[in-house]
Amino acid sequence: MNSTGFGDQIHSFAAELYPICRSITGNGLRETLRRIGERIPLQVHEVASGTQVFDWTVPREWNIRDAYVKNSRGDRVIDFRDSNLHVVNYSVPTQMKLSLQELKEHLHTLPDHPDWIPYRTSYYREEWGFCLSQRQLDSLLKDEYEVVIESSLEDGHLTYGECLLLGETSEEILISAHCCHPSLCNDNLSGVTVATFLAQALTSKPRRYTYRFLFIPGTIGSITWLSRNEEVVPRIKHGLVLACVGDRGAFCYKKTRRGDAEIDRAVLHLFHHSGKPYNIRDFSPYGYDERQYCSPAFNLPVGCLNRTQHGKFPEYHTSADNLDFIAPAALEETFRYCLELLEVLERNCKYRNLNPKCEPQLGKRGLYRELGGYPDSEIRELAMLWVLNLSDGENSLLDIAERSGLKFTAIFQAASDLLQHGLLGPST
Repeated sequence: MNSTGFGDQIHSFAAELYPICRSITGNGLRETLRRIGERIPLQVHEVASGTQVFDWTVPREWNIRDAYVKNSRGDRVIDFRDSNLHVVNYSVPTQMKLSLQELKEHLHTLPDHPDWIPYRTSYYREEWGFCLSQRQLDSLLKDEYEVVIESSLEDGHLTYGECLLLGETSEEILISAHCCHPSLCNDNLSGVTVATFLAQALTSKPRRYTYRFLFIPGTIGSITWLSRNEEVVPRIKHGLVLACVGDRGAFCYKKTRRGDAEIDRAVLHLFHHSGKPYNIRDFSPYGYDERQYCSPAFNLPVGCLNRTQHGKFPEYHTSADNLDFIAPAALEETFRYCLELLEVLERNCKYRNLNPKCEPQLGKRGLYRELGGYPDSEIRELAMLWVLNLSDGENSLLDIAERSGLKFTAIFQAASDLLQHGLLGPST
């Protein structure tokens, strides 16, 4: 795909999804999936409330139409129509009149950031509340306030989307993004939109692996998917959770539970050769949906890619995580990096040297002459020698790149040249 200005397209899609009030269930989540489905082939699944999914139960479905707090003059001093962050996500239906002191028990602010609205949820407990800026709270006068939350919490469904792109083999690469947050951009419209554009790009590319993209509500979504797809799990060979990938910070990668999975090594290799700052974190059972994919019974090779790690930027889970906080250039860089990572995984194979008794004579095969026109001819020659020496059917191209210190692209190109000239063959 021509990616000139491609970050602007990803950012524009984030802007399209930004106003939708999403949650772990409900029509906002469905509408988000519908719009994703306009861009990629997406199968939408509905799982009934009350369904047992391992140790969890699919919750009741939440929807909201309107919410506000009015003063005695009838002015909406807190208005859901201004920002869907104003209502604590999953607030139960409410209609009552309260004094300011009574109302304050249900209000949430960020005193250290007086102009920002916090994001709060009450998924698994029946409560209600409003979020507002500290300046808004300070402006409220002693008065009687009318509180209205026109929501519903009733038996329904949990909804998630799945895009399956078949490859030459049934072995899979899993890309997962949570799409349950309302108007929050880095966490996690950035992951949703980058994943959508990755799937769109891959539809037109030849694929060795089958790709499975999941657009799911956080935690309960991955638990539900795993409980319904245990037969699929053994086919997943690599996986990546995308979250907080649109800010201007350096890339940060959280390793799989295994710590030395092929995707861990591929990420580290690309970071090392990028010439840019990066951060690597060891696995921990706290974070995004990688902790479900990496739970002991599954132990899938699924890592997590961020730019700035969640909770490490002050805008996290606040109204300041808006469209200005994510940058088109950062979104495009993430998109390009993910394509490069997937290309490494696609191309990483094992070969066998078909002429292993001493070095084959490269000159008589024209390989030295072919190298002469390249400015990096010494690197390409060295890459061929490394590939010939280590292609014993046991070492992959990534193994060779790591041991040689050369870029994977140089090793892959050398292997392609040697294959073309009959010096390499399949490992088995």
